[in-house]
Amino acid sequence: MEDVLQKLNLKDTAIVRDVEFGNKIVIVDGQPGCGKTMLSPIVAALERVELLTFAYEVEMVCALQFLQKIDQDTAQTLIKLFTDLRIYNLMMSRETNFRLTDSSSVFRDAKPFRYLKRLFQAGDEAITERIKRDKPILHLTTHDLLGRAGSVFSALGKKLVFIEVVRHPLYMLKQEVLNMESLFLSDPRHFEVYFTYKNKAFPYFVRGWEDLYLKSNLVEKAIYLIESMTKRTKAFKAKLKERQTAAKLITVPFECFVIDPESYMEKIVDSLETKISSVTRRMMRKQNVPRKMYAEGVGLKIYKRCGWEPPVSADENYELQLRRQFAENKASKEAMQVLDRISAEYEEEYLGGRKK
Repeated sequence: MEDVLQKLNLKDTAIVRDVEFGNKIVIVDGQPGCGKTMLSPIVAALERVELLTFAYEVEMVCALQFLQKIDQDTAQTLIKLFTDLRIYNLMMSRETNFRLTDSSSVFRDAKPFRYLKRLFQAGDEAITERIKRDKPILHLTTHDLLGRAGSVFSALGKKLVFIEVVRHPLYMLKQEVLNMESLFLSDPRHFEVYFTYKNKAFPYFVRGWEDLYLKSNLVEKAIYLIESMTKRTKAFKAKLKERQTAAKLITVPFECFVIDPESYMEKIVDSLETKISSVTRRMMRKQNVPRKMYAEGVGLKIYKRCGWEPPVSADENYELQLRRQFAENKASKEAMQVLDRISAEYEEEYLGGRKK
């Protein structure tokens, strides 16, 4: 058998998926604490958009490719398979989340009854025609994907609308610190891809700065990770501009969206070829959008668990200084210089200049 396989030279065989569902796909992506779980329910409330689902399989494929463990055609084919299988199952409420308290639960969605109805409808062979007729928009939420999403854009092409949510680094820091803390726990619930370096296991996103990671405390690790992810994402976006792609990329700064969401909503709606409805507006109000201050939010347990606290002042700059003080109490001078630099760069690009 081995001789037969060698003669076939399967290593040079391309992995493909030529027949696909033609539905649109929207991905809402960003770093931890950026506001994905604010925007995703609003996107899900647009006409024909499915409830948010977390695309861990796609993240894992891209992480493996980032570590050069799988090739491009394999990664692209897996992404096509995963996304097609996801919409196929959703259209008959198979592998759909009915847990009451989860953020990706049917019961947190703006239109939950569609999934209850699908439980009793014909499935399997009937799904292909239903997808053609109803034109559902698959809605995926991902973490830190854009900087390594080349195969996602290549695989999904014109079907893809990729929404990048960005936010001031000081507002993302606490959640990232909590994430770093959890990485040290021996808990099988952590599903990151790890690699070995100097006989130690590291999460894939540390590739390239392992020694700095080793000598840093939790707050410093969080600062350097935000810097690394931001740098990688900017590099990918620059490359994306140079090449022709049928996919669409929309960048949504959290601070701008929560104060004045309309221009961003128009871009999203036009790209997805869908509509804003009264259901959408109701979900926006539920997410406290628009609001008067960036720091205002919704006091959900998941937000509090991830480091969110209600504002103590009506002054945006004061709220930023509180978060900077949290970092300064625990981070080195070198790490603080990095944090101040990436904060200034964010403010210059999205908030009209340095906050005083």
